[in-house]
Amino acid sequence: MSTQFLAPAIREDDEELEQTLRPRRLADFVGQERVKEQLGIALAAAQARGEALDHVLLVGPPGLGKTSLAHIVREELGVGIRSVAGPALERKDVAAILTSIEERDVVFVDEIHRMSRASEEILYPALEDFRLDIVMGQGVAARTLTLDLPPFTLVGATTRTGLLTSPLRDRFGMTFRLDYYEPAELTAIVRRSARILDVEIAGDAADEIARRARGTPRIANRILRRVRDVAQVRHQGSITMPVAREALALLEVDDAGLERIDRELLRTIVVKFDGGPVGLSTLAVSLGEEPDTIEDVYEPYLLQLGFIQRTPRGRTITKLGRAHVGAAASDPNSLF
Repeated sequence: MSTQFLAPAIREDDEELEQTLRPRRLADFVGQERVKEQLGIALAAAQARGEALDHVLLVGPPGLGKTSLAHIVREELGVGIRSVAGPALERKDVAAILTSIEERDVVFVDEIHRMSRASEEILYPALEDFRLDIVMGQGVAARTLTLDLPPFTLVGATTRTGLLTSPLRDRFGMTFRLDYYEPAELTAIVRRSARILDVEIAGDAADEIARRARGTPRIANRILRRVRDVAQVRHQGSITMPVAREALALLEVDDAGLERIDRELLRTIVVKFDGGPVGLSTLAVSLGEEPDTIEDVYEPYLLQLGFIQRTPRGRTITKLGRAHVGAAASDPNSLF
C-alpha cells in the first residue's frame, strides 16, 4: 500500500513552497478570527509598553497555522526567532538557546508536549523569572550558577495538550485553540496561494479544492500545488473545474475530502472488526501505520465528520461512517 498521502510529512521542495505561501502579518492570516483578535490586542499592548509578549501556547491539529502564527508574532514585534522541535531538545540545547537570545525575542518550540522532562524543568525559572539555573559539578560539591536572561516570549505548539505537564502548561499566559476552517475561508486561502504561485484558477475550482481540504490550510495548499501540476502537464496551465476534478481523482481525494488511507481505516473497522470496537494498536497494525499517526493525523477529521467514535473499548464506526463506506463500495469508480 502506498504511503504518499496528503496529510503526513512534507517533502523538502514542498517545505520551501510552504514557507512562501505562509502569511507574514496578522492581517494576512485568514480565519481563526477570535484568535487573531485576542492575539492582536496582546501584541499591540506589548508593543505599546515596550515589553516582551507573554508566553503563548497554540493548540490544534496539524496544518491549521500554528507555525505561521509563531512567525507572525515575531514579524509583528520586529524581533528575532529561534525555532526548534520539542523531541530534539536536550537540556544543553535549551541552555544554549536561552543564553543566545536577545531582549523580546521569540523562541518557538514545535511539538512542545514531546520535550524531555529534564529539558522542560530547565524552562520553569526561565519562563517565570527569566533566570537560568545551571548546576555545576555533582554530589556534595555541586553548586548552582544563576544567569539572568533577557525577557523573551516562548511560543509552544502542540497537537495534544493532555500530554503537557501541568507546571509547563500553567506558565503560558495565553492559550489559543485553533479550529478547523470553514470552506469559505479555505477558498480565500486557495485563491491567495494561487496568486502567489502565479496560476490562474476559476472560482468554482477554488471552491472544490477548499471543500475537499479537510478544513486544513496546509492540505488545501498541497492539493492546489498538485492540481497546478496536472493543469501544467495535461492542460493549458489554468485550473478549471474539470481540471480540478481530474486532479482530485488522480490524488484519490473523494467528495468528503478523505484519502485512500482514511477510507481504508473505515473499511478495516467495518470489514475486519465488524464495526468495532477495535483498539488503536490493533488498528495501527492492520493498516501498517504508527498509532500516533492514526491518532493525530487521520482520526481528528473522521471524528469531526462523525464517521468514527472513540470509546473506552476502542474505535467504532458510526452510521455516517458505514454510509460513506457503502456509498464508496457501490460506486463503480470506487477508490477502495
